[in-house]
Amino acid sequence: MSEESADPTHAHYGRRFRLAINTGGGDAPGLNAVIRAVVLSALNRGWEVVGIRRGYDGILDGEGVVLLDRASVEGITHLGGTILGTTNRGNPLRWERTLPDGTVEEVDRSEEIIRGIQDRGIDALVAIGGDGSLHIASELFDRGLPVVGVPKTIDNDLAATQLTFGFHTAVQTATDAIDKLHSTAESHERVMVVELMGRHTGWIALFAGITGSADVILIPEIPYSMDKVCEHLIAKYETGPRYGIVVVAEGAKPEGGEPSLVDPGEGTSNPRYGGIAERVANEIGKRTELETRSLVLGHLQRGGQPTAYDRLLAVRFGAAAVDLVARKEFGSMVALVPPDVQAVPLEDAVKKLKTVPQDSDVVRTARQLGISFGD
Repeated sequence: MSEESADPTHAHYGRRFRLAINTGGGDAPGLNAVIRAVVLSALNRGWEVVGIRRGYDGILDGEGVVLLDRASVEGITHLGGTILGTTNRGNPLRWERTLPDGTVEEVDRSEEIIRGIQDRGIDALVAIGGDGSLHIASELFDRGLPVVGVPKTIDNDLAATQLTFGFHTAVQTATDAIDKLHSTAESHERVMVVELMGRHTGWIALFAGITGSADVILIPEIPYSMDKVCEHLIAKYETGPRYGIVVVAEGAKPEGGEPSLVDPGEGTSNPRYGGIAERVANEIGKRTELETRSLVLGHLQRGGQPTAYDRLLAVRFGAAAVDLVARKEFGSMVALVPPDVQAVPLEDAVKKLKTVPQDSDVVRTARQLGISFGD
């Protein structure tokens, strides 16, 4: 990537169409594959492409817009992370500013973003992000910015698309870790409690728990009873083998209780989840006297090379996004609606999260295998 020229507007008659890309929110395996697909698809149409660094921060700080050419995206499909960088701190439409008296006020910087994009001669934006980032993109579209969205979240919690890239890789990473826990848990006759990402939805924990042969899966959609969790584990110890694997999503909560938070995020809409694995492990140890350990996979689930499936889905999304820009179908998001990638209204795409249905065939499958949800 090379920095833009001193005069990035190219405002002369007949200039080439200029497309921008940004990545926002948490990183996910497959982001670079989307970037490469967008760049190559746009260049093959004769367009120019630029990348905005760190979400919208590259526009707001005036130092983060870079030219993207074929060399910029060569060999990046298999790489984790994003070459443009990302951020999940601060909504530019509700930017928190501290006043001299110490109070904090929210500032809408949407006009600053749109003006900064226009000043750089950018004709349209492909915004790659999850629920929060796409909400921002939808609001910017309502304010006049030509934008197309690409869904990105390892949590797979956007209702408009069957799958989001990064989810399969996160499940594979979690499953590999759970596989390794079986041998050490069995060797010491321990209960191992592993915490996976999933603040509001339990897709990763559900899929990885089943594929990793867990004994218990705790997810936000099904409040759990510690009594029932412990009863299930004791029953397994009595019949053998004498060890247990408990998979818990970070947003899981007990019946009548609240999720475990390490930071309530007072005054913000972003509490920080964490500690549920240790809490569950401590309760199991006290109630059953079984030796219990906890493990948090955390950001390991976001890192590493995307699986082949996630790479393919990512490049399909990227190419489809450029098609939507070419057709001027702004205010849309690309979505997997099997067997095709289709356009859905961006506003509708971010209306609700896709939670795990308690009567889904995947949950029924887990129950038939003897896995407990603590209910």
